[in-house]
Amino acid sequence: MDFRDTSEQAAFRQQVRDFLTGELPAGWGSPDFHLPFAERMAFYREWAKKLGRKGWMAPAWPKEYGGAGMSIMEQFIFNEEVAKARAPAVGGIGVNFAGPTIILYGTEEQKQEHLPPILAGDVVWCQGFSEPGAGSDLASLQTRAVRDGDDYVINGQTTWTSGAQFAQKMILLARTDPEAPKHKGISYFLLDMKSPGIAIQPLVNIAGVPGFNEVFFDNVRISSKNLLGEENRGWYIGTATLDFERSSIGAAWATAQGVEDLAHYAREHPDRDRGSALLHNPAVRWELAERSIEAEVARLLSYRVVSLQSRGLVPNYEASIAKLYTSELQQRIAATGVKIAGLYGLLDRHSKGAPLKGRLMRAYLWSVAATIGGGTSEIQRNIIATRGLGLPRD
Repeated sequence: MDFRDTSEQAAFRQQVRDFLTGELPAGWGSPDFHLPFAERMAFYREWAKKLGRKGWMAPAWPKEYGGAGMSIMEQFIFNEEVAKARAPAVGGIGVNFAGPTIILYGTEEQKQEHLPPILAGDVVWCQGFSEPGAGSDLASLQTRAVRDGDDYVINGQTTWTSGAQFAQKMILLARTDPEAPKHKGISYFLLDMKSPGIAIQPLVNIAGVPGFNEVFFDNVRISSKNLLGEENRGWYIGTATLDFERSSIGAAWATAQGVEDLAHYAREHPDRDRGSALLHNPAVRWELAERSIEAEVARLLSYRVVSLQSRGLVPNYEASIAKLYTSELQQRIAATGVKIAGLYGLLDRHSKGAPLKGRLMRAYLWSVAATIGGGTSEIQRNIIATRGLGLPRD
């Protein structure tokens, strides 16, 4: 693989870097930088508008739908530079999942209705795929959608629905043919979260944050015009949704930056047993070196995925390798951070003396979810074994 940019790619990379340097506040991304919550939210909203004006809110979307019409490699370069600068990643599920799926499978009416509000930042989407009994085995979902004239009536429940309490729209999988084999009786819907009969119950995670939710559907009516693609073909559309943006370059750079933050902390803080900086401790240096090498491996695995995408191939087990390795690395880096900081690593951001403003403790708790969300480590290993190594299922 040639790691060098073409002259056009290098020019675009520099354009993105110049934009980030000029638009991000001074000190953004440094360990000690902090914005109050209200100011941070205001900055995110203005940041999204700036990206939207350049077509960078949805870089790979066709220009006729407000995107920049970028190639796969240009989108990757953009995402890589944003991640390196620790700039806000905007758009979420609307830009990264719902929008591309609507572009691929939606009617022109659905495209005109849903795509402009996504790019304007006027609508937040959530993903209604998983259920209490259908997470890793998603095709076992039981939420029902029964046809009633021009509507479908939906009853059931989703869970682990990130951001549902803030969302206006949901991409929803529901069973429309209970007699069909489980992969062939599912349909894909574009649901208005203000529809009567929807109840949302936030779930507080181990880090004390209500990041995801249970969503209950009680005779929720949805017009048949909000069926995406063909009835009973939702499983295949849903797998396409999960194929989008699979390089994980943001997560790979986040691991490297996590190691950099730990090295900064170790240079600036003393080892209380030795009387010198923590970084002078050979055990600390060795562990940080190990994590740094692993972060570079994660970045190279992302490059492998995007190199396949740029040739028109769909990464499968390669994406699972990148996801598995990077998510488990996040846990190792978090554990290293807490280990280096000692008991201080257990302090949260509200405690005096919390290292890196409490980020070590939060990272340690959040990293638990990294190996579960988006497919558990066990599922990724099964994919690697069967599709990558050709091993039998039994």
